[in-house]
Amino acid sequence: MGLHTDATRAEPLRAGSDAATAPAGGLLGWWYSASSASRRALVAASLGWALDAFDVMLFSLVLASVIAELGLTKAQAGALGSVTLLGGAAGGLIFGHIADRFGRTRAMIASVLLYSVFTAACGLSQTLWQFAIFRALLGLGMGGEWASGAALVSETWPAAHRGRALGFMQSAWAIGFAAAALVVGVVMPRWGWRAVFFVGILPALFTLWVRRNVDEPDVWKARRASSATSATATPAHRFTDIFRGHMLRLTAALTFMNACALFGWWALNGWIPAYLSLPQAQGGLALGTANMSWFIVAMQVGMWLGYVSFGYITDVVPRKRVYVTYLVAASVLLPIYGSIKIPVALLLLGPLVAFFGTGFFSGFGAVTAEVYPTTIRATAQGFTYNLGRIASAAAPFTIGKLATSNGFSFAFSVAGAVYLLGALAWTFIPETRGRELT
Repeated sequence: MGLHTDATRAEPLRAGSDAATAPAGGLLGWWYSASSASRRALVAASLGWALDAFDVMLFSLVLASVIAELGLTKAQAGALGSVTLLGGAAGGLIFGHIADRFGRTRAMIASVLLYSVFTAACGLSQTLWQFAIFRALLGLGMGGEWASGAALVSETWPAAHRGRALGFMQSAWAIGFAAAALVVGVVMPRWGWRAVFFVGILPALFTLWVRRNVDEPDVWKARRASSATSATATPAHRFTDIFRGHMLRLTAALTFMNACALFGWWALNGWIPAYLSLPQAQGGLALGTANMSWFIVAMQVGMWLGYVSFGYITDVVPRKRVYVTYLVAASVLLPIYGSIKIPVALLLLGPLVAFFGTGFFSGFGAVTAEVYPTTIRATAQGFTYNLGRIASAAAPFTIGKLATSNGFSFAFSVAGAVYLLGALAWTFIPETRGRELT
């Protein structure tokens, strides 16, 4: 099955076919026009992504305390963040294949269980190496959840509403991040950073609901049934198909763009909590854990609005134009944030930085879903997202080193320049808004 390059020639998406194919009235018209199966799939993917954020971002929020108790340098602490991203890259590749072969919901359940168990295990770490092993295994689940969840939502929502649905899913990350900040603000002052990680086991309970209430997408089930019963079925796609012909340029451009975007994202979100809470002697602002938590919660408001607005905007405005606008704005705002030392100014600027520095991720799932066919969609999404994550794994370590040698202002300026490179990569990525899935 080849890739359609013209939306008018693409085969219509059958999953969730009782949903409207044109935008309904009102801000939530798209939600009420969808089938109940589509809505459950979106809720499942969104909760999985929110809980993923909750578990993964606990580390950044307690990083200053971990550095102090375990006697780590900024470079070592950054390396722990990089190890998590490398694990996430591997998880995306592995679970993308699992999702294509065994089902989107099965892959999601396995990934949530994985990151829940090893988040709790981080609370038992006594050495740098123990921490690194648990963070790498946690990363496997983190990467796997996005690959399976993005495919699940893409295949259960029609083109008219796909941007909004994936924007809603992506916005759940901000909710999970904010919840993590609140938990840290309550739990850590009373019981320490280890207890914070123990709370991370709770998302495992979510898998019980997914198992009972979320079905596989019709388009995936149809493809599997066709492959299993028809002697003349289309030959199975192979992983290498995403590199064949003109697909090679698309895969390379999407991967590079995502690597740059993720580098900037992890530079921003991986180190800002530490920047706000580290002592002034170490280049931080010494705001304390409680104040830092509220600064992060304020940023998550901006992040959530960025995610949701991106989905709405790109259902009516070309995705490429909006994506580039967000990336360029982030490249300007992040260096400004790193140069300001006035807490009130940072509190006000933080939501704006998070809005542009993260909101564009709502579009990545839609773009990749509309580029690749069903047989390799989750595999391709997992590859382009998570190979980019491998490259971006340098961000926590690099920013830590640069912050040590040149200060946080310079480090965040470098991250802003990488955002700009991501915007330039869109020269090689086509516009896909409105394209039906094949």
